[in-house]
Amino acid sequence: MKVQINVDRCQGHGRCYDIAPQLFGENEEGYSTVLGDGLVPPDLEAVARRAAANCPERAVELVEEA
Repeated sequence: MKVQINVDRCQGHGRCYDIAPQLFGENEEGYSTVLGDGLVPPDLEAVARRAAANCPERAVELVEEA
């Protein structure tokens, strides 16, 4: 699984990096960024799903890899 941020939707609420600081950070303007390459370790998949579910703008996107 990979996480990504839809920058057109992100409003900078910060819920994703509050919930999953291992996966998300914030840029100098306060908008969310994906840390690293966006790959989610298996032990953090539940946290990534919770971060996506808590984004009010639905800017956090999960991409299931085959």
